[in-house]
Amino acid sequence: VALAMQHLMRSLTIRVLLHVFERTCLFCLCYLSVLAVVLNTNNASPWTNEFDKTELSCLIESISTTNPRIEWKKITSEGPSYVYFDKKISGDLENRAVIREPATLLITNATRSDTAKYRCEVTAADDQKSFDEIVIDLVVRVKPVVPKCSVPKSVPFGKSAELSCVEEEGFPKSQYKWFKNKEELPDDPKTSLKFFNSSYTLSAETGTLKFIAVRKEDAGEYFCRAQNDAGSTQCAAQHMEVYDIDIVGIILGVLVVVVVLLCITVGICCAYKQGYFSSQKQTGNNYKVPAKGDGVDYVRTEDEGDFRHKSSFVI
Repeated sequence: VALAMQHLMRSLTIRVLLHVFERTCLFCLCYLSVLAVVLNTNNASPWTNEFDKTELSCLIESISTTNPRIEWKKITSEGPSYVYFDKKISGDLENRAVIREPATLLITNATRSDTAKYRCEVTAADDQKSFDEIVIDLVVRVKPVVPKCSVPKSVPFGKSAELSCVEEEGFPKSQYKWFKNKEELPDDPKTSLKFFNSSYTLSAETGTLKFIAVRKEDAGEYFCRAQNDAGSTQCAAQHMEVYDIDIVGIILGVLVVVVVLLCITVGICCAYKQGYFSSQKQTGNNYKVPAKGDGVDYVRTEDEGDFRHKSSFVI
């Protein structure tokens, strides 16, 4: 009985000590939490569409300082820059953002340049842990603009053809889809009974549609659509024609050209034989002295071409 009583007393003593220890630890934790600034956020990776508003939440869960210092910084590849400092909005957000008490940053008109990481910093001088920060990664999505589409107007049957679609304004980067006669082309033609016989490759990342060998059935109205998480837009439809190559016509055309060239060559040869292209010209070196008339003697003076009559000359 004595041993049982001793064992019972020891158990009760240990339980009491454990209870006191738990209470003490809880009290210490509560005390430290009151003396420490602790931040949190509702969304560490928010996104919004361009020109819409968005909120970067910075929640102060624990603080004992009545007037803490709150700062917001924008972090880019060029380094951090102030967004909110000394209770004023600065930088690119000066006229497009406000602080919602106590520390949340509200952007009223987001632009694509606002895509970055933002750091909320709170300094509480009266707290034992006087500083805390959180980082929020903001993405501003931009709707694509109308893509530039290039569609060949006509392609010979059996030849290759390439259609291109480019859009560089959207963010995130646009994905592309091609349509023929208002029907979407599958990425792989072999997966569709309607396009099974087509021989093309389609890249959703680059917007390129390549035909290895076009068929008559490939003719039609083509347009491209660019899309991302912010929206989509498309270019106007353009017609692509597929025509047969006229082999007989090409041969006849070549023969006509050869005959014309032969006729021209024969004509030139005949003209040479007839002397139409003679290049003989009379020059000053071929000057001939005129024959003397009856009863007239000529005497050449020292000056070239100057003649003087003798005294026997009778008019």
